[in-house]
Amino acid sequence: MAKQPMLKFISVERDMPEKREAGVRREDFHEIYAEYASAKAAEQASRCSQCGVPYCQSHCPLHNNIPDWLRMTATGRLKEAYEISQATNTFPEICGRICPQDRLCEGNCVIEQSGHGTVTIGAVEKYITDTAFEEGWVEEIEPIADRAETVGIIGAGPGGLAAADWLARAGVKVTIYDRYDRAGGLLTYGIPGFKLEKDIVMRRNEQLERGGVEFVLNCNVGEDITFADLREKHDAILIATGVYKTRDLQGPGSGAAGIVRAIDYLTASNKASFGDDVPEHEDGSLWAEGKSVVVIGGGDTAMDCVRTAIRQGAKSVKCLYRRDRANMPGSQREVANAEEEGVEFVWMAAPKGFTGDPVDGVIVQRMRLGQPDASGRRSPEPIEGEEYTEEADLVIKALGFEPEDLPTLWGQDELPVTRWGTVKADFRTGATDMDGVYAVGDIVRGASLVVWAIKDGREAAQAMLERFDMASASVAAE
Repeated sequence: MAKQPMLKFISVERDMPEKREAGVRREDFHEIYAEYASAKAAEQASRCSQCGVPYCQSHCPLHNNIPDWLRMTATGRLKEAYEISQATNTFPEICGRICPQDRLCEGNCVIEQSGHGTVTIGAVEKYITDTAFEEGWVEEIEPIADRAETVGIIGAGPGGLAAADWLARAGVKVTIYDRYDRAGGLLTYGIPGFKLEKDIVMRRNEQLERGGVEFVLNCNVGEDITFADLREKHDAILIATGVYKTRDLQGPGSGAAGIVRAIDYLTASNKASFGDDVPEHEDGSLWAEGKSVVVIGGGDTAMDCVRTAIRQGAKSVKCLYRRDRANMPGSQREVANAEEEGVEFVWMAAPKGFTGDPVDGVIVQRMRLGQPDASGRRSPEPIEGEEYTEEADLVIKALGFEPEDLPTLWGQDELPVTRWGTVKADFRTGATDMDGVYAVGDIVRGASLVVWAIKDGREAAQAMLERFDMASASVAAE
């Protein structure tokens, strides 16, 4: 009888790829995890229990066929594993690197719940697609038809890119308009290289370009071209702008020099990684070397900021968060990585004001957790009389993002938005009440995950194709 290749979660322990030593990795912006060797990837994949109800799959927004590609990996059938993986995910090598697996697939792994340690799903997913690129298994975009329809996509982030890939393969002519000089959105300019090296993103952009997708960069809709002109030019429009407006700080001194937005800080750092000239690094305004840095916030963006400041040579880096560790929204794995690299977390602390201009300190208000709010999370409350000042030469606001006022920016009062300012669209198709206009990703959901944007982009693209086909059928019937 052939040896059972799976169900090894009792005899084989969970084992992540080797992580570079903290003292070494804090000196550069390279990814911190090494690649699995073939045997190690197969060994870890073999720990999958092949359970009848795969909660890992049901808790993945893309509903990736995780048990199937784990089985293929365990049995050495890597090309088949890749084919299964890419069937549901446009960018599996990116999701394998940056998805918060501890909150999604791995956090809901059945063997994790039974105490044996989750399967290293994300690391295997990354390994499969990296291997596919190395072996030449990743096929170029070849349209299955020559269609007449054109689609204009506003925003070259993960939602827009995923939709472009789906549409281009169907034969639709796609043009992507983006305000930045490189495509990728937050994948390019928001997420640091130690989590996602930029050649990974550029490789996908180049694949789309070779597949016929046109990129119009350094283009601000509403300034360089109007939304009305885009609607006139294309058969359908997809809004995939993301959300970039930073939630602001209040309190005395909040307008002082040296208090900066996370998106500006991370964009400058990522531009520098491309070799671009970054004046804000030259003048020190977005550069942490030798400074006492305080990052305010507890999400993944805050984690990106503190770990970037460490690599820039900050004298000290502290993260203030108003709740405790258990209630922070960011990945616990990222918190652990940050602590290893020298970041200090100050829990149950919120900024009350700032001293100096340029800033030289943060007035910190000690907090406690009170009663649960409407979401079920315990609300932070100030502790009367518990205040102190934290030294700070650079304060980075990482308080989350809100949508820009698109109806005003684009002169489109009829563009439907919610009371939160997000675009109102059908969550299944991305369709808005404006004929031929769709919206996906964070501009619909609010600040969310890359994997949700990919899902939304694919589904909206499919909805567009069905709309085009219905229109063609109607014309043919007349």
